[in-house]
Amino acid sequence: MAIAIMCSGGDSAGMNPAIKTFVERALVHDEKPYLIYDGLEGLIDNKISPASYNDVSNIVHRGGTIIRSSRSKRFFEYEYRKIAYENLQALEIDKIVVLGGDGSFRAMGQFYSDFKINFVGVPSTIDNDIFGTDYCLGVDTALNVIRVSIDQIRDTASSFRRAFVIETMGRDCGYLALVSSITSGAEVCIIPELDFNLKSLGERLKSQIESGRIYTLCIVSEGSRVTDEIARWVEEDVGMQARVTILGHTQRGGKPTVYDRLMAFKFTRMAVDKLLNDEKSYQVVVFKDSEFEFVSIEHINSQKYQIDPELLILADRMVR
Repeated sequence: MAIAIMCSGGDSAGMNPAIKTFVERALVHDEKPYLIYDGLEGLIDNKISPASYNDVSNIVHRGGTIIRSSRSKRFFEYEYRKIAYENLQALEIDKIVVLGGDGSFRAMGQFYSDFKINFVGVPSTIDNDIFGTDYCLGVDTALNVIRVSIDQIRDTASSFRRAFVIETMGRDCGYLALVSSITSGAEVCIIPELDFNLKSLGERLKSQIESGRIYTLCIVSEGSRVTDEIARWVEEDVGMQARVTILGHTQRGGKPTVYDRLMAFKFTRMAVDKLLNDEKSYQVVVFKDSEFEFVSIEHINSQKYQIDPELLILADRMVR
């Protein structure tokens, strides 16, 4: 039987190093590796090709994913999962490494329940919002993309004595905004996980402006849904001209950092070895308390991800 890899859901830097590691590791074990293009949709549409060293040369430094990704409503219908299964059977593939998030893992859990196709999930999302793991592929690169953007925005903010309201991605998780706020020295941090007090924040900022402050950085998580409100508050209550910058999908791109590459190598090696050594596997490899381990899909879906409380404490000065 053979082994395959696919990406599902949003792309993230680190996926290409993971794909490279997957192919090389499979070949070392004399396994036939396959690449599934276009995620779950490609699984249904039979976009599955054998891979060699040549297919993954010169990709470790590239952002995104060379095998592309997708979200699929069709996969949640049994008839399409059956088609996907028959495509795999024709190629004698019974093991899949899945780079994705909790939604992708739930879909694959159902696939395993239906047809016993073994898989190991590798947490891959810049949102870093998967319960059970402290780290997901792509997070470090996204944080560095945000860092560069904030540093550049600070230059123009100080030149024009302005406030900039910068919106980061993250869905309903404020991890990216929180860490970016802390490490950039922002004055305001707005995330879903923390209550904020605009009255006291405004009094503090006005006092600082009277003492010579010439610019202000406000980092807002998209999940808070108050970006425009914060911009109006800065202008009307704080009295500083404000500009809004929505970083958007730039945060998913960029060459993967050294750390994301290294984590991709480690995650994927463990995933491949698990699939080759266990007759039955439908688990996710996670990084928890500085160690790698395997957990069940049920564990991943049992709770909502919570940001490290110590990080939340560091944001105290930026919310009230």
